[in-house]
Amino acid sequence: MEVELNENERWEDLDHVLLRTSPLAGMGFTGEIQGKENLFNTTKILVLGAGGLGCEMLKDLALSGFRDIHVIDLDTIDLSNLNRQFLFQQQDIGKPKAEVASRFIMERVPGCKVTPHHCALETFDQEFYSQFQIVISGLDNIPARRWLNSMLVNIVAIDDDGNPDPKTIIPLIDGGSEGFKGQIRVMIPRFGSCFECQLDAFPPETKFPMCTIRNTPRNPEHCIEYAYAVQWPRDHENVKADGDNPAHIQEIYENALERAKSFNIEGVTYMKTQGMVKNIIPAIASTNAIIAAGCVNEAFKLITQASNYLNNFTIYNGVELYTYTFEYEKKPDCLVCGTSSVKYTGSKDMLLKDFIEFLKSDKNFKLVHPSIRKFREMIYMKNNPDTFANLEKKMGELFENGDELTLTDKAIPSVLRLKVFFN
Repeated sequence: MEVELNENERWEDLDHVLLRTSPLAGMGFTGEIQGKENLFNTTKILVLGAGGLGCEMLKDLALSGFRDIHVIDLDTIDLSNLNRQFLFQQQDIGKPKAEVASRFIMERVPGCKVTPHHCALETFDQEFYSQFQIVISGLDNIPARRWLNSMLVNIVAIDDDGNPDPKTIIPLIDGGSEGFKGQIRVMIPRFGSCFECQLDAFPPETKFPMCTIRNTPRNPEHCIEYAYAVQWPRDHENVKADGDNPAHIQEIYENALERAKSFNIEGVTYMKTQGMVKNIIPAIASTNAIIAAGCVNEAFKLITQASNYLNNFTIYNGVELYTYTFEYEKKPDCLVCGTSSVKYTGSKDMLLKDFIEFLKSDKNFKLVHPSIRKFREMIYMKNNPDTFANLEKKMGELFENGDELTLTDKAIPSVLRLKVFFN
């Protein structure tokens, strides 16, 4: 038997929170109808990712009164998604996640408008991101989260005295999960620690020595990596392995299995192969539900001021509902939000090309294709052949001790300032 609720009855639970005062409320909260109307009519929110976390976030946002939601996701639906990404069904396989998720939410929650964007988040510029009051990230890769964080920090306007304009601040709520563990970050650009400040908290990527992979594999991961990184490029010179293509995964799996048998190694499976090729993080539906609920709760608090928001990091470690909360400190020399130039100390004899490789590999930078400028002089740019001769020059030939360099890179949509010092 279906029970139809009128509009007032439908949101009665919100009235208990928004239409009365509380000693736990944030500054400016009055317990009047304006808070509810603001939530319903003026708040525009952006969700990044429509996967395991994103599905939960979209559902929670719609059921919490948010009516104008945008979602960005580049992926299409795969059979392996259906066990936890509950907005999708078997007939949706192969369709864009953002579009299917948006349609499902709007069908189930009347009055909620969800606008899908089936593309990469880097597709949009500063003007697009500036239209939102809050951004919630359910992304599962660090480069995309770094880019997003830098974009939101860059949007904040700074006055002549160096003070941020509060009207240009867009809070970023970042959720992440792995197995039974998860975390929530609430970042207020320019007013506290940003994602780049916290980058050291992530473990380094697992890398296998190529000599081991080629000559003496000892575990299934070595065999899969060989089939993916060595055998596939050799057999398919101009075709990149696609983790979303079942035929590609099947071939890599079969090659890895054959190699494992020749070295008496067990444990190569199709799922493990797919996980390594796609860099899949183990996902559990209940963990996603907990983390997504926490993220949406923080968004609700930020918009309504019904309670003080998280400051600024909480971790859930899979033990009942225990969470641990602490404040990440802002790094003065952060690449993105720092107030002082980052310092680099090295040898005068280092070649510029080696310095660029350092910027790509060092854990504090992790740049992709950095362009380097000194004052008004372009030192190196990937697409500028006139600067290629500088690659073979020594740092001491190009720079003086204490020179400030300006770096730009697609990994971070903002300008980086680096001071060079020599040993």
